[in-house]
Amino acid sequence: MLALTWLTDAEAVDRVRRLRKLTRRPSGVNFVLDFPITDTLAACLDEGIAVVSTVWGDPAKVNGRIHAAGALHLHVVASVDEAKRGADAGVDVLVAQGWEAGGHVRGHVATMALVPAVVDAVGGLPVIAAGGIADGRGLAAVLALGAQAGWLGTRFLTAVEALTHDVHRRRVIEAAGQDAVFTRCFEDGWPDAPHRVIRNSTLSEWEAAGSPEAPSRPGENDVVATDTHGRTRLRYGFAMPLEGMAGDLEAMPLYAGQSAGLVRELAPAAEIVRTIATQAAQIAETWRR
Repeated sequence: MLALTWLTDAEAVDRVRRLRKLTRRPSGVNFVLDFPITDTLAACLDEGIAVVSTVWGDPAKVNGRIHAAGALHLHVVASVDEAKRGADAGVDVLVAQGWEAGGHVRGHVATMALVPAVVDAVGGLPVIAAGGIADGRGLAAVLALGAQAGWLGTRFLTAVEALTHDVHRRRVIEAAGQDAVFTRCFEDGWPDAPHRVIRNSTLSEWEAAGSPEAPSRPGENDVVATDTHGRTRLRYGFAMPLEGMAGDLEAMPLYAGQSAGLVRELAPAAEIVRTIATQAAQIAETWRR
């Protein structure tokens, strides 16, 4: 699954083509519907992408285009009402994201309560569970709740192939669950979008100042990093630190869910998948005995 919302059409197509060289298995792209993505989506569909995941917006405005191209449409929801709207819009799969999740989180219901409620509300429509899953125990739990699959993000921040910066990786590995804070601190460029990040200097200083609005935040307009293209990153911007960036990277948003408290090592992505699948299968086997 490639996150392509903030790329140009040419950049998105290049990444899709590079992915297709690595695997012929079904692959997907993810878009945030609060941003203009129509042309980029069309370019990806023209490349034959098999799955499109959307979040934060009305899935109905892109569902027809996705289906016309023969792709499956996944949509992330955070409430039963949102799930029903997604089902009515014709999406193929709902991703029920609990409040524990990292990154941008629009709901307030925990995964344990959200997933079975969504499953019950949408009949036979497949549901994927997201939020708080980092190992086979979590995957087995959401399958028991009625989900058909688990969606993991935080666990793969420490995959060796990920573009996560080492500063971010270390903080994930060192974090306890309570260190992943639900906040609106890093909202420049994406306003009114609450998110969960690992506590850092920017968040602590902002909270200590009373969580003021812009332009009264501590360190307002500070440049804290530069990327590999020389572009600057501001203290309260929503961009995360990635491989190759330089500067005060600890001060940038370190997205992670509460499952960070379960992540303790680097590992290849394939090993992470195998370990989680094996543990979940072993748990399911004990249930059958």
